[in-house]
Amino acid sequence: MIGSPAAADPVSQIVAEHGHLHVQGNRVVDAEGRPLTLRGMSLFWSQWKSAFYNRRTIRWIASDWHATAVRAAVAAASGGYITDPAAQTRRAEQAIDAAIGAGIYVVVDWHAHDPMPDEAIRFFGTIAQRYRGVPNLIYETWNEPLPKYGWSAVIKPYHLRVIAAIRAEDPGAFVVAGTRSWDQDVDEAAADPLALRDVAYSLHFYAATHKQAIRNKAEAALAHGAALFVTEYGTTAANGDAPIDVAETRVWWDWCEAHGISYLNWSLSDKPEASAVLKPGASPQGGWPADQLTVSGRMVRNQLRAAADIKAR
Repeated sequence: MIGSPAAADPVSQIVAEHGHLHVQGNRVVDAEGRPLTLRGMSLFWSQWKSAFYNRRTIRWIASDWHATAVRAAVAAASGGYITDPAAQTRRAEQAIDAAIGAGIYVVVDWHAHDPMPDEAIRFFGTIAQRYRGVPNLIYETWNEPLPKYGWSAVIKPYHLRVIAAIRAEDPGAFVVAGTRSWDQDVDEAAADPLALRDVAYSLHFYAATHKQAIRNKAEAALAHGAALFVTEYGTTAANGDAPIDVAETRVWWDWCEAHGISYLNWSLSDKPEASAVLKPGASPQGGWPADQLTVSGRMVRNQLRAAADIKAR
């Protein structure tokens, strides 16, 4: 396995136990066909909060928070990969190697709102070549397509092209494909699906904004046979800031658990906004005491630990 030297001393056994991910029907399953729900954290945009893309932070959320997956939000625009491909690729590799070392899954996210297939192919080609066959990897090919891009006309062809490039290097790659309107229109994608194996569709929600109407769309997608994966959610409004909706977040958590859908929280950062799990100035090296966690951070950590405790019983 290519990756961090720390891979010999994982703090989680989730990947060792479950191996490569697949899709069967409308469920994400492990190497033996057993349904698997992952729970964890998304890092912030890689060009702005890169200090958290490191082994200690990711090892801490695996050991103390009991996260089973982390997401590397590798920025495309706004000073990201388009500006400095080498730096952003390094940050992705740092997060991937850290996740491998911790023994957890890692979503490698092309964090863009507009289609950039050529650049995405170059990025994912490098990653797929280096990590070919590594079971920890989950490829998220387009973070949040804007509403103006049609699924059938733009988004679906984009995914087909990028996934083909990834699988030219890593034939067994498990992929999560972004859907229209910031990953809200999963029902539209399910009605005209990608005719590919081992692809789930990305669903995003922010609890103070997105409520039953979005769950209705998701349930329609499930009924069409689509597998879903929440690669990003917030306890807050869709702008990432207050208010925090505790009750609706719990409805969403229960909904994800009931449907076996993985969910990763936005964001593992100290940005001064309500959706960040850390207060400004918190160490980017893990080991955070309770007084460095935000309200959302305490909620999410408690949920991750409680879900892990239930699974262990």
